[in-house]
Amino acid sequence: MAMQDTMRALADPTRRQILALLRAGPLTAGQIGEHFPMTAAAISRHLSVLKEADLVRDERKGKYIRYQLNASVLEEILLWLTELKGEENDEPS
Repeated sequence: MAMQDTMRALADPTRRQILALLRAGPLTAGQIGEHFPMTAAAISRHLSVLKEADLVRDERKGKYIRYQLNASVLEEILLWLTELKGEENDEPS
């Protein structure tokens, strides 16, 4: 996972909304699409960007693909941000 891909994926509000939806559990692309006024192709592209950034994993169940949140990548980002914040606080005044 490249941090650049992750940040690019998180920069888009639709993708952040998709991640919030997946927090409740796995969903199919169709289920995700029900929450947005856009085409299935647009949802598919957003999911592809999230997968490339390793923020989302997919699993085939029969004829459906279910997408789920990959929390470990988010934890890495939070750790990195916390470390950055900590470094700022350690500087002399």
